[in-house]
Amino acid sequence: MEELVIRDADVVDGSGEPSYRADVVVDRGRIVSIVKEAAAAGCQRPKARRELDAEGLVLSPGFIDMHAHSDLALLRDPDHSAKAAQGVTLEVLGQDGLSYAPVDDRTLGEVRRAIAGWNGAGDDIDFDWRTVGEYLDRLDRGIAVNAAYLVPQGTVRALVMGWEDRRATPEELQRMRELVAEGMEQGAVGMSSGLTYPPGMYADGAELTELCRVVASYGGYYCPHHRSYGAGALEAYEEMVTLARRSGCPLHLAHATMNFGVNKGRAPELLALLDRALEAGADISLDTYPYTPGCTTLVALLPSWASEGGPEAVLKRLADEETAERIRHDLEVTGSDGCHGVPVEWETIEISGAGDPALGEYVGRTVLQAARERGVSPWTVARELLLRDRLAPTILQHVGHEENVREIMRHRVHTGGSDGILQGSKPHPRAYGTFPRYLGHYVREAGVLSLEECVAHLTSRPAARLRLPDRGLVREGYKADLVLFDPRTVAAGATFEEPRTLPTGIPYVLVDGQFVIEDGRRTDVLAGRAVRRTPR
Repeated sequence: MEELVIRDADVVDGSGEPSYRADVVVDRGRIVSIVKEAAAAGCQRPKARRELDAEGLVLSPGFIDMHAHSDLALLRDPDHSAKAAQGVTLEVLGQDGLSYAPVDDRTLGEVRRAIAGWNGAGDDIDFDWRTVGEYLDRLDRGIAVNAAYLVPQGTVRALVMGWEDRRATPEELQRMRELVAEGMEQGAVGMSSGLTYPPGMYADGAELTELCRVVASYGGYYCPHHRSYGAGALEAYEEMVTLARRSGCPLHLAHATMNFGVNKGRAPELLALLDRALEAGADISLDTYPYTPGCTTLVALLPSWASEGGPEAVLKRLADEETAERIRHDLEVTGSDGCHGVPVEWETIEISGAGDPALGEYVGRTVLQAARERGVSPWTVARELLLRDRLAPTILQHVGHEENVREIMRHRVHTGGSDGILQGSKPHPRAYGTFPRYLGHYVREAGVLSLEECVAHLTSRPAARLRLPDRGLVREGYKADLVLFDPRTVAAGATFEEPRTLPTGIPYVLVDGQFVIEDGRRTDVLAGRAVRRTPR
Protein backbone atom coordinates (compact mmCIF):
# COMPACT_ATOMS: atom_id res chain seq x y z
CA MET A 1 0.00 0.00 0.00
CA GLU A 2 1.21 3.50 -0.85
CA GLU A 3 2.45 5.84 1.85
CA LEU A 4 0.14 8.86 1.55
CA VAL A 5 -3.03 10.01 -0.14
CA ILE A 6 -3.91 13.71 -0.10
CA ARG A 7 -7.70 13.82 -0.40
CA ASP A 8 -9.95 16.42 -2.00
CA ALA A 9 -7.20 18.94 -2.75
CA ASP A 10 -7.73 21.86 -5.11
CA VAL A 11 -4.76 21.12 -7.34
CA VAL A 12 -3.00 24.10 -8.91
CA ASP A 13 -0.52 22.01 -10.81
CA GLY A 14 2.04 24.62 -11.84
CA SER A 15 1.18 24.61 -15.54
CA GLY A 16 -0.90 27.79 -15.39
CA GLU A 17 -4.02 25.85 -16.32
CA PRO A 18 -7.21 26.07 -14.19
CA SER A 19 -7.27 24.19 -10.90
CA TYR A 20 -9.05 20.87 -10.43
CA ARG A 21 -10.12 18.74 -7.48
CA ALA A 22 -8.29 15.47 -6.95
CA ASP A 23 -6.87 12.83 -4.68
CA VAL A 24 -3.08 12.71 -5.03
CA VAL A 25 -1.15 9.60 -4.00
CA VAL A 26 2.50 9.79 -2.92
CA ASP A 27 4.88 6.87 -2.47
CA ARG A 28 8.66 6.63 -2.17
CA GLY A 29 9.15 10.31 -2.76
CA ARG A 30 7.10 10.57 -5.95
CA ILE A 31 3.56 11.26 -7.09
CA VAL A 32 2.28 7.85 -8.17
CA SER A 33 -1.32 8.67 -9.11
CA ILE A 34 -3.76 11.57 -9.44
CA VAL A 35 -7.47 10.75 -9.33
CA LYS A 36 -9.47 13.76 -10.48
CA GLU A 37 -12.91 14.49 -9.02
CA ALA A 38 -12.84 11.13 -7.30
CA ALA A 39 -15.67 11.83 -4.85
CA ALA A 40 -17.95 13.44 -7.41
CA ALA A 41 -17.45 10.63 -9.90
CA GLY A 42 -18.36 8.02 -7.33
CA CYS A 43 -15.37 5.89 -8.28
CA GLN A 44 -13.31 3.86 -5.88
CA ARG A 45 -10.96 6.18 -4.08
CA PRO A 46 -7.26 5.44 -3.64
CA LYS A 47 -6.06 4.04 -0.32
CA ALA A 48 -2.80 4.62 1.53
CA ARG A 49 -1.26 4.04 4.93
CA ARG A 50 -1.90 7.70 5.74
CA GLU A 51 -4.72 9.92 4.54
CA LEU A 52 -4.60 13.72 4.69
CA ASP A 53 -7.84 15.66 4.33
CA ALA A 54 -7.02 18.68 2.13
CA GLU A 55 -10.54 20.13 1.99
CA GLY A 56 -10.24 23.88 1.40
CA LEU A 57 -6.51 23.72 0.67
CA VAL A 58 -4.61 24.24 -2.56
CA LEU A 59 -2.03 21.60 -3.46
CA SER A 60 0.78 22.89 -5.66
CA PRO A 61 4.36 21.98 -6.49
CA GLY A 62 6.89 23.19 -3.95
CA PHE A 63 8.18 26.68 -4.60
CA ILE A 64 11.63 27.20 -6.12
CA ASP A 65 13.64 30.13 -4.79
CA MET A 66 15.71 31.15 -7.79
CA HIS A 67 17.91 33.54 -5.80
CA ALA A 68 18.85 32.42 -2.29
CA HIS A 69 21.70 33.22 0.06
CA SER A 70 21.42 30.13 2.27
CA ASP A 71 24.87 28.79 1.36
CA LEU A 72 25.87 28.43 5.02
CA ALA A 73 22.45 28.71 6.66
CA LEU A 74 21.47 25.30 5.30
CA LEU A 75 24.47 23.83 7.10
CA ARG A 76 24.28 25.73 10.40
CA ASP A 77 20.49 25.64 10.86
CA PRO A 78 18.87 22.25 10.20
CA ASP A 79 15.48 23.76 11.02
CA HIS A 80 15.66 26.38 8.23
CA SER A 81 12.05 27.42 8.81
CA ALA A 82 12.77 30.74 7.12
CA LYS A 83 12.35 28.92 3.81
CA ALA A 84 10.63 25.64 4.64
CA ALA A 85 7.66 27.41 6.24
CA GLN A 86 7.15 29.44 3.04
CA GLY A 87 6.67 26.29 0.98
CA VAL A 88 10.13 26.51 -0.58
CA THR A 89 11.39 23.05 -1.49
CA LEU A 90 14.40 24.07 -3.61
CA GLU A 91 16.83 26.98 -3.36
CA VAL A 92 19.45 28.10 -5.89
CA LEU A 93 22.71 29.04 -4.14
CA GLY A 94 26.07 30.46 -5.26
CA GLN A 95 24.52 33.78 -6.19
CA ASP A 96 25.96 37.18 -7.14
CA GLY A 97 29.34 35.77 -8.10
CA LEU A 98 30.56 35.04 -4.56
CA SER A 99 30.30 31.81 -2.61
CA TYR A 100 32.43 29.13 -1.00
CA ALA A 101 33.42 26.80 -3.87
CA PRO A 102 35.70 26.42 -5.71
CA VAL A 103 38.31 27.80 -3.32
CA ASP A 104 41.73 27.19 -1.85
CA ASP A 105 42.72 28.11 1.70
CA ARG A 106 43.61 31.70 0.76
CA THR A 107 40.50 32.38 -1.28
CA LEU A 108 38.20 30.80 1.30
CA GLY A 109 39.41 33.21 3.99
CA GLU A 110 39.00 36.19 1.68
CA VAL A 111 35.52 35.19 0.55
CA ARG A 112 34.41 34.54 4.13
CA ARG A 113 35.39 38.10 5.06
CA ALA A 114 33.95 39.63 1.89
CA ILE A 115 30.46 38.16 2.32
CA ALA A 116 30.21 37.89 6.10
CA GLY A 117 27.28 40.28 5.82
CA TRP A 118 25.43 37.76 3.62
CA ASN A 119 26.17 34.53 5.45
CA GLY A 120 27.93 35.32 8.71
CA ALA A 121 31.63 34.88 9.42
CA GLY A 122 31.33 31.10 9.27
CA ASP A 123 33.22 30.46 12.51
CA ASP A 124 30.58 27.84 13.33
CA ILE A 125 31.05 25.96 10.06
CA ASP A 126 33.52 23.17 9.30
CA PHE A 127 34.68 24.13 5.83
CA ASP A 128 35.65 20.58 4.90
CA TRP A 129 35.24 21.18 1.15
CA ARG A 130 37.12 23.07 -1.51
CA THR A 131 35.48 22.07 -4.81
CA VAL A 132 31.93 22.47 -6.07
CA GLY A 133 31.44 18.71 -5.96
CA GLU A 134 32.62 18.50 -2.36
CA TYR A 135 30.24 21.29 -1.34
CA LEU A 136 27.33 19.48 -3.00
CA ASP A 137 28.38 16.27 -1.24
CA ARG A 138 28.26 18.17 2.05
CA LEU A 139 24.68 19.22 1.30
CA ASP A 140 23.84 15.59 0.57
CA ARG A 141 24.37 14.70 4.23
CA GLY A 142 20.89 16.11 4.83
CA ILE A 143 19.37 19.58 4.67
CA ALA A 144 15.90 21.00 5.23
CA VAL A 145 15.12 21.71 1.57
CA ASN A 146 16.82 20.88 -1.73
CA ALA A 147 19.55 23.10 -3.15
CA ALA A 148 21.14 23.74 -6.55
CA TYR A 149 24.39 25.65 -7.05
CA LEU A 150 25.80 28.22 -9.46
CA VAL A 151 29.55 28.48 -10.02
CA PRO A 152 30.37 31.96 -8.64
CA GLN A 153 32.42 33.83 -11.25
CA GLY A 154 33.89 36.28 -8.73
CA THR A 155 35.17 33.45 -6.57
CA VAL A 156 36.69 31.78 -9.62
CA ARG A 157 38.44 35.04 -10.54
CA ALA A 158 39.72 35.48 -6.99
CA LEU A 159 41.10 31.95 -7.04
CA VAL A 160 43.01 32.56 -10.28
CA MET A 161 43.84 36.29 -10.17
CA GLY A 162 43.26 37.50 -6.65
CA TRP A 163 41.29 40.74 -6.22
CA GLU A 164 43.11 42.77 -8.86
CA ASP A 165 41.41 45.20 -11.22
CA ARG A 166 42.95 44.21 -14.55
CA ARG A 167 42.35 42.09 -17.62
CA ALA A 168 43.05 38.38 -17.41
CA THR A 169 46.03 36.99 -19.29
CA PRO A 170 45.32 34.18 -21.79
CA GLU A 171 46.69 31.68 -19.28
CA GLU A 172 44.51 33.04 -16.47
CA LEU A 173 41.42 33.01 -18.67
CA GLN A 174 42.12 29.40 -19.62
CA ARG A 175 42.43 28.45 -15.95
CA MET A 176 39.10 30.18 -15.18
CA ARG A 177 37.50 28.28 -18.06
CA GLU A 178 38.80 25.05 -16.59
CA LEU A 179 37.44 25.84 -13.12
CA VAL A 180 33.99 26.71 -14.51
CA ALA A 181 34.01 23.47 -16.51
CA GLU A 182 34.99 21.48 -13.42
CA GLY A 183 32.17 23.05 -11.43
CA MET A 184 29.65 22.26 -14.15
CA GLU A 185 30.91 18.68 -14.44
CA GLN A 186 30.54 18.30 -10.68
CA GLY A 187 26.87 19.32 -10.77
CA ALA A 188 26.48 23.10 -10.87
CA VAL A 189 23.47 24.29 -12.88
CA GLY A 190 25.13 27.44 -14.23
CA MET A 191 27.31 30.42 -13.33
CA SER A 192 26.55 33.62 -11.44
CA SER A 193 28.24 37.02 -11.45
CA GLY A 194 28.13 40.03 -9.16
CA LEU A 195 29.16 42.82 -11.49
CA THR A 196 28.95 45.52 -8.82
CA TYR A 197 30.95 43.36 -6.37
CA PRO A 198 34.71 42.80 -6.43
CA PRO A 199 36.45 40.93 -7.90
CA GLY A 200 33.82 39.80 -10.41
CA MET A 201 33.11 43.39 -11.40
CA TYR A 202 36.64 43.68 -12.83
CA ALA A 203 35.84 41.20 -15.63
CA ASP A 204 35.19 42.72 -19.05
CA GLY A 205 32.66 41.48 -21.56
CA ALA A 206 35.15 39.36 -23.47
CA GLU A 207 36.14 37.46 -20.31
CA LEU A 208 32.54 36.88 -19.31
CA THR A 209 31.64 35.73 -22.83
CA GLU A 210 34.37 33.08 -22.79
CA LEU A 211 33.20 31.74 -19.42
CA CYS A 212 29.58 31.73 -20.57
CA ARG A 213 30.54 29.65 -23.60
CA VAL A 214 31.80 27.01 -21.20
CA VAL A 215 28.55 27.15 -19.23
CA ALA A 216 26.49 26.86 -22.42
CA SER A 217 28.46 23.80 -23.53
CA TYR A 218 27.22 21.99 -20.41
CA GLY A 219 23.60 23.08 -20.79
CA GLY A 220 23.76 25.57 -17.94
CA TYR A 221 22.65 29.18 -17.68
CA TYR A 222 24.21 32.51 -16.74
CA CYS A 223 22.76 34.43 -13.79
CA PRO A 224 24.26 37.92 -13.53
CA HIS A 225 23.75 40.61 -10.97
CA HIS A 226 24.63 43.08 -13.71
CA ARG A 227 26.58 46.33 -13.59
CA SER A 228 23.83 48.76 -12.60
CA TYR A 229 20.28 48.83 -11.32
CA GLY A 230 20.38 52.64 -11.20
CA ALA A 231 22.00 55.08 -13.62
CA GLY A 232 22.68 53.19 -16.83
CA ALA A 233 20.45 50.27 -15.84
CA LEU A 234 19.06 49.72 -19.33
CA GLU A 235 22.54 49.77 -20.80
CA ALA A 236 23.62 47.21 -18.20
CA TYR A 237 20.71 44.94 -19.12
CA GLU A 238 21.56 45.37 -22.81
CA GLU A 239 25.15 44.30 -22.10
CA MET A 240 23.91 41.05 -20.58
CA VAL A 241 21.51 40.35 -23.45
CA THR A 242 24.33 40.94 -25.96
CA LEU A 243 26.69 38.73 -23.97
CA ALA A 244 24.14 35.92 -23.93
CA ARG A 245 23.65 36.18 -27.69
CA ARG A 246 27.39 36.13 -28.42
CA SER A 247 28.10 33.22 -26.08
CA GLY A 248 25.00 31.18 -26.87
CA CYS A 249 24.32 30.88 -23.15
CA PRO A 250 20.78 31.07 -21.69
CA LEU A 251 20.37 34.16 -19.51
CA HIS A 252 18.59 34.47 -16.17
CA LEU A 253 18.57 38.03 -14.82
CA ALA A 254 18.98 38.15 -11.05
CA HIS A 255 16.58 40.28 -8.98
CA ALA A 256 15.60 42.12 -12.14
CA THR A 257 14.31 45.56 -11.30
CA MET A 258 14.71 49.27 -12.02
CA ASN A 259 15.69 51.20 -8.90
CA PHE A 260 16.49 54.76 -7.73
CA GLY A 261 14.72 57.95 -8.76
CA VAL A 262 16.21 57.89 -12.26
CA ASN A 263 14.23 54.73 -13.07
CA LYS A 264 10.81 55.48 -11.60
CA GLY A 265 8.17 54.15 -13.99
CA ARG A 266 10.70 52.76 -16.47
CA ALA A 267 9.94 49.03 -16.17
CA PRO A 268 8.14 49.02 -19.55
CA GLU A 269 11.40 50.07 -21.21
CA LEU A 270 13.18 47.09 -19.68
CA LEU A 271 10.42 44.70 -20.68
CA ALA A 272 10.41 46.06 -24.24
CA LEU A 273 14.16 45.39 -24.44
CA LEU A 274 13.62 41.81 -23.25
CA ASP A 275 10.66 41.24 -25.56
CA ARG A 276 12.73 42.27 -28.58
CA ALA A 277 15.43 39.80 -27.58
CA LEU A 278 12.92 37.01 -26.91
CA GLU A 279 11.24 37.56 -30.26
CA ALA A 280 14.66 37.29 -31.90
CA GLY A 281 15.13 33.86 -30.31
CA ALA A 282 17.01 34.65 -27.10
CA ASP A 283 16.58 32.31 -24.10
CA ILE A 284 15.95 34.71 -21.22
CA SER A 285 14.27 34.50 -17.83
CA LEU A 286 14.41 36.61 -14.68
CA ASP A 287 13.51 36.60 -11.01
CA THR A 288 12.22 39.26 -8.64
CA TYR A 289 11.29 39.66 -4.99
CA PRO A 290 7.89 41.25 -4.19
CA TYR A 291 9.16 44.26 -2.23
CA THR A 292 10.48 47.71 -3.09
CA PRO A 293 13.59 47.99 -0.83
CA GLY A 294 16.77 46.15 -1.73
CA CYS A 295 19.28 44.57 0.62
CA THR A 296 23.05 44.24 0.45
CA THR A 297 26.16 45.04 2.47
CA LEU A 298 27.29 48.55 3.33
CA VAL A 299 30.72 47.91 1.80
CA ALA A 300 29.07 47.06 -1.52
CA LEU A 301 28.32 50.77 -2.03
CA LEU A 302 32.00 51.69 -2.25
CA PRO A 303 33.62 52.45 -5.63
CA SER A 304 35.33 49.53 -7.34
CA TRP A 305 38.79 51.10 -7.06
CA ALA A 306 38.42 51.15 -3.27
CA SER A 307 37.70 47.42 -3.22
CA GLU A 308 40.67 46.28 -5.30
CA GLY A 309 42.95 43.90 -3.44
CA GLY A 310 40.32 42.33 -1.21
CA PRO A 311 38.84 43.01 2.23
CA GLU A 312 42.05 43.87 4.04
CA ALA A 313 42.97 46.41 1.36
CA VAL A 314 39.53 48.02 1.72
CA LEU A 315 40.02 48.41 5.47
CA LYS A 316 43.41 50.05 4.97
CA ARG A 317 41.93 52.56 2.52
CA LEU A 318 39.09 53.38 4.91
CA ALA A 319 41.57 53.95 7.72
CA ASP A 320 43.58 56.44 5.66
CA GLU A 321 42.09 59.96 5.90
CA GLU A 322 43.02 61.10 2.41
CA THR A 323 41.82 57.93 0.70
CA ALA A 324 38.63 57.85 2.76
CA GLU A 325 37.86 61.37 1.55
CA ARG A 326 38.20 60.19 -2.06
CA ILE A 327 35.77 57.38 -1.30
CA ARG A 328 33.31 59.83 0.24
CA HIS A 329 33.48 62.09 -2.81
CA ASP A 330 32.77 59.18 -5.15
CA LEU A 331 29.85 58.08 -2.99
CA GLU A 332 28.23 61.44 -2.32
CA VAL A 333 29.14 63.53 -5.34
CA THR A 334 30.13 61.42 -8.35
CA GLY A 335 27.97 58.37 -7.75
CA SER A 336 30.11 55.27 -7.27
CA ASP A 337 29.74 52.18 -9.43
CA GLY A 338 29.12 50.22 -6.23
CA CYS A 339 26.05 52.42 -5.69
CA HIS A 340 24.92 51.91 -9.30
CA GLY A 341 26.20 55.26 -10.52
CA VAL A 342 23.82 57.25 -8.32
CA PRO A 343 25.07 59.62 -5.59
CA VAL A 344 24.21 57.94 -2.32
CA GLU A 345 21.13 59.18 -0.46
CA TRP A 346 21.92 58.33 3.14
CA GLU A 347 18.26 58.68 4.17
CA THR A 348 17.55 55.55 2.07
CA ILE A 349 20.30 53.44 3.67
CA GLU A 350 19.01 51.58 6.74
CA ILE A 351 21.38 49.46 8.82
CA SER A 352 19.82 46.00 9.09
CA GLY A 353 22.58 44.06 10.80
CA ALA A 354 26.06 44.18 12.31
CA GLY A 355 28.46 41.42 13.18
CA ASP A 356 29.52 43.13 16.41
CA PRO A 357 26.68 43.14 18.97
CA ALA A 358 28.08 46.39 20.39
CA LEU A 359 26.89 48.11 17.22
CA GLY A 360 23.31 46.94 17.65
CA GLU A 361 22.13 50.46 18.47
CA TYR A 362 22.53 51.37 14.80
CA VAL A 363 20.25 48.59 13.54
CA GLY A 364 16.91 49.90 12.33
CA ARG A 365 18.21 53.44 11.81
CA THR A 366 19.14 55.05 8.54
CA VAL A 367 22.67 56.33 8.25
CA LEU A 368 21.26 59.86 8.10
CA GLN A 369 19.23 59.35 11.30
CA ALA A 370 22.25 58.01 13.16
CA ALA A 371 24.37 60.90 11.93
CA ARG A 372 21.88 63.53 13.08
CA GLU A 373 21.57 61.90 16.49
CA ARG A 374 25.34 62.09 16.92
CA GLY A 375 25.79 65.47 15.27
CA VAL A 376 28.24 64.14 12.68
CA SER A 377 28.19 63.61 8.92
CA PRO A 378 26.58 60.49 7.43
CA TRP A 379 29.92 59.47 5.94
CA THR A 380 31.47 59.56 9.40
CA VAL A 381 28.87 57.05 10.60
CA ALA A 382 29.21 54.81 7.55
CA ARG A 383 33.00 54.81 7.70
CA GLU A 384 33.08 54.03 11.43
CA LEU A 385 30.65 51.16 11.00
CA LEU A 386 32.72 49.63 8.20
CA LEU A 387 35.93 49.90 10.20
CA ARG A 388 34.57 48.79 13.57
CA ASP A 389 32.58 45.90 12.12
CA ARG A 390 35.27 44.94 9.57
CA LEU A 391 32.96 45.37 6.56
CA ALA A 392 30.19 43.16 8.02
CA PRO A 393 27.20 45.59 8.27
CA THR A 394 24.19 44.79 6.11
CA ILE A 395 21.74 47.39 4.85
CA LEU A 396 18.27 47.86 3.46
CA GLN A 397 18.27 50.23 0.50
CA HIS A 398 14.91 52.00 0.12
CA VAL A 399 15.22 52.84 -3.58
CA GLY A 400 12.52 50.76 -5.34
CA HIS A 401 9.22 51.61 -7.03
CA GLU A 402 5.98 49.66 -6.66
CA GLU A 403 4.86 50.22 -10.24
CA ASN A 404 8.13 48.72 -11.51
CA VAL A 405 7.76 45.71 -9.21
CA ARG A 406 4.25 44.98 -10.49
CA GLU A 407 5.05 45.47 -14.16
CA ILE A 408 8.00 43.10 -14.08
CA MET A 409 6.26 40.34 -12.09
CA ARG A 410 3.56 40.11 -14.75
CA HIS A 411 6.04 39.23 -17.49
CA ARG A 412 5.88 35.82 -19.12
CA VAL A 413 9.48 34.88 -18.22
CA HIS A 414 9.26 36.02 -14.60
CA THR A 415 10.08 33.71 -11.68
CA GLY A 416 10.31 34.27 -7.93
CA GLY A 417 13.50 34.73 -5.95
CA SER A 418 13.80 35.95 -2.37
CA ASP A 419 17.39 37.25 -2.46
CA GLY A 420 16.97 36.53 1.22
CA ILE A 421 19.88 37.42 3.49
CA LEU A 422 19.29 35.62 6.78
CA GLN A 423 22.01 37.48 8.73
CA GLY A 424 21.56 40.53 10.91
CA SER A 425 19.24 41.35 13.76
CA LYS A 426 16.78 43.06 11.43
CA PRO A 427 17.04 41.41 8.00
CA HIS A 428 14.90 42.20 4.99
CA PRO A 429 11.49 40.51 5.45
CA ARG A 430 11.81 38.96 1.99
CA ALA A 431 13.97 36.24 3.57
CA TYR A 432 10.94 34.97 5.51
CA GLY A 433 8.06 36.32 3.45
CA THR A 434 8.63 36.31 -0.32
CA PHE A 435 6.47 33.38 -1.42
CA PRO A 436 3.44 33.86 0.85
CA ARG A 437 3.56 37.57 -0.03
CA TYR A 438 3.20 36.70 -3.69
CA LEU A 439 0.19 34.49 -2.92
CA GLY A 440 -1.44 36.65 -0.27
CA HIS A 441 -0.76 40.24 -1.26
CA TYR A 442 -0.22 40.18 -5.02
CA VAL A 443 -2.72 37.42 -5.86
CA ARG A 444 -5.54 37.61 -3.31
CA GLU A 445 -5.42 41.28 -2.31
CA ALA A 446 -4.01 43.17 -5.29
CA GLY A 447 -5.03 40.84 -8.13
CA VAL A 448 -1.80 41.46 -10.03
CA LEU A 449 -1.63 37.76 -10.94
CA SER A 450 -4.17 34.97 -10.89
CA LEU A 451 -3.45 32.11 -8.51
CA GLU A 452 -2.70 29.73 -11.38
CA GLU A 453 -0.34 32.22 -13.03
CA CYS A 454 1.48 32.96 -9.81
CA VAL A 455 2.04 29.31 -8.95
CA ALA A 456 3.46 28.73 -12.43
CA HIS A 457 5.88 31.62 -11.88
CA LEU A 458 7.07 30.00 -8.64
CA THR A 459 7.25 26.36 -9.78
CA SER A 460 7.27 25.17 -13.40
CA ARG A 461 9.04 28.19 -14.86
CA PRO A 462 12.05 27.96 -12.55
CA ALA A 463 12.11 24.17 -12.93
CA ALA A 464 12.30 24.64 -16.70
CA ARG A 465 15.17 27.11 -16.35
CA LEU A 466 17.00 24.61 -14.12
CA ARG A 467 16.28 21.85 -16.66
CA LEU A 468 14.69 19.62 -14.00
CA PRO A 469 12.59 17.02 -15.82
CA ASP A 470 10.64 15.80 -12.80
CA ARG A 471 9.95 18.89 -10.68
CA GLY A 472 7.79 21.98 -10.86
CA LEU A 473 4.48 20.29 -11.74
CA VAL A 474 1.93 18.09 -10.00
CA ARG A 475 2.24 15.15 -12.38
CA GLU A 476 2.40 11.39 -12.01
CA GLY A 477 6.01 10.30 -11.76
CA TYR A 478 7.22 13.70 -10.56
CA LYS A 479 9.06 14.27 -7.30
CA ALA A 480 6.72 14.77 -4.37
CA ASP A 481 8.02 18.21 -3.45
CA LEU A 482 4.65 19.72 -2.59
CA VAL A 483 2.99 22.50 -0.62
CA LEU A 484 -0.55 22.75 0.74
CA PHE A 485 -1.80 26.26 1.50
CA ASP A 486 -5.05 28.01 2.27
CA PRO A 487 -5.66 30.61 -0.49
CA ARG A 488 -7.98 32.57 1.83
CA THR A 489 -5.41 33.09 4.59
CA VAL A 490 -1.93 32.57 3.18
CA ALA A 491 0.15 35.65 4.00
CA ALA A 492 3.63 36.77 4.90
CA GLY A 493 4.01 37.27 8.62
CA ALA A 494 7.37 38.99 8.19
CA THR A 495 7.39 42.78 8.27
CA PHE A 496 10.14 45.37 8.35
CA GLU A 497 9.48 45.75 12.09
CA GLU A 498 9.31 41.97 12.78
CA PRO A 499 11.21 40.41 9.88
CA ARG A 500 11.59 36.91 11.30
CA THR A 501 7.88 36.20 11.73
CA LEU A 502 6.80 33.02 9.94
CA PRO A 503 3.95 33.03 7.41
CA THR A 504 0.37 31.94 7.95
CA GLY A 505 -1.83 29.68 5.86
CA ILE A 506 0.80 27.07 4.85
CA PRO A 507 0.09 24.03 7.03
CA TYR A 508 1.91 21.33 5.03
CA VAL A 509 5.14 21.17 3.02
CA LEU A 510 6.65 17.97 1.66
CA VAL A 511 10.20 17.43 0.41
CA ASP A 512 10.82 14.10 -1.31
CA GLY A 513 7.41 12.95 -0.06
CA GLN A 514 8.24 13.64 3.59
CA PHE A 515 6.63 16.30 5.75
CA VAL A 516 9.04 19.09 6.65
CA ILE A 517 6.09 21.26 7.75
CA GLU A 518 3.17 19.45 9.34
CA ASP A 519 0.16 21.15 10.93
CA GLY A 520 2.05 24.42 10.52
CA ARG A 521 5.09 23.27 12.49
CA ARG A 522 8.58 22.31 11.42
CA THR A 523 9.33 18.60 11.79
CA ASP A 524 12.83 17.20 12.27
CA VAL A 525 12.94 15.77 8.75
CA LEU A 526 16.05 16.59 6.66
CA ALA A 527 14.93 15.27 3.28
CA GLY A 528 16.69 17.90 1.15
CA ARG A 529 19.67 17.09 -1.00
CA ALA A 530 21.84 18.73 -3.65
CA VAL A 531 20.09 18.91 -7.01
CA ARG A 532 22.76 18.51 -9.65
CA ARG A 533 22.74 19.64 -13.27
CA THR A 534 20.86 17.26 -15.54
CA PRO A 535 23.29 16.00 -18.22
CA ARG A 536 22.30 16.71 -21.79
